[in-house]
Amino acid sequence: MIGETLRRIRGIHGLKAKEMCVKLEISASYLSEIETGKKQPSLEFLNKYASVFGMKLSSLILLSENLETAETRKDGGAFIRRLMLKLINSVYDDSEEADERI
Repeated sequence: MIGETLRRIRGIHGLKAKEMCVKLEISASYLSEIETGKKQPSLEFLNKYASVFGMKLSSLILLSENLETAETRKDGGAFIRRLMLKLINSVYDDSEEADERI
């Protein structure tokens, strides 16, 4: 499930596979094998992937575990939507706090 999580994170950020390959300095075929679950990524790879998006490795792994559980319950799409709403609200709340400090 980690591969699917990586693919979704990349998609949410609007990066095409070719762009991600450049950032990670890997081949397109290797990225495809990781994202489709044909190969398991190393911790070094996952750490580099997470850093591209300013994430902690632990957050990436936790997201993958939660998404796998949601997919098992057949509500993976709803899980992603809830995460996106939390992110949007977090950004909005942070910007309001910044406005109040000005």
